[in-house]
Amino acid sequence: MITQIIKFLRVLASEAAPIQISMGIALAMIIGFTPLLSLHNVLVVFVLLVFRINIAAFLLAWALFSGLAYLLDPVFHQIGLSLLQNESLQATWTAMYNLMFWRLANFNNTILMGSLVVSLLAFFPLVLILNVLIKQYRSHVLVFLNNSKIIRYLQNSKLVTRLTSMAES
Repeated sequence: MITQIIKFLRVLASEAAPIQISMGIALAMIIGFTPLLSLHNVLVVFVLLVFRINIAAFLLAWALFSGLAYLLDPVFHQIGLSLLQNESLQATWTAMYNLMFWRLANFNNTILMGSLVVSLLAFFPLVLILNVLIKQYRSHVLVFLNNSKIIRYLQNSKLVTRLTSMAES
């Protein structure tokens, strides 16, 4: 757990642009919230690999969002169920189900539908909020920590040296 925190703090302090880190975290939210073996996750991985997105932030956030998804599955189920049972959308769902692509996408799974809708709705706000927070962290907290005598002492201690070497591996 401590090594994950150290890795995350290293990502925040890295040379990567804040948008690269926030996009990695937001993409991890989509894959973490939705079932892993879903067709849309291929698109998410494609975007992750094609664009300059921080993969370390993605991997760390994926673990966090996957754990959080287990707690939110009942909420995702209710949202997906209400969408799939909505009378005004029945013709759309029927037309989609009759096409092979949408049947492969497994959109009729309530948890997948609910988690995908929630993660897509939260994607852009999360990117914007994280981008601002990362910039604030770098300009205020990181500068303060780098100038702190306690942090300099801890950086030279054997415990922190061992923890950081564990985090690197």
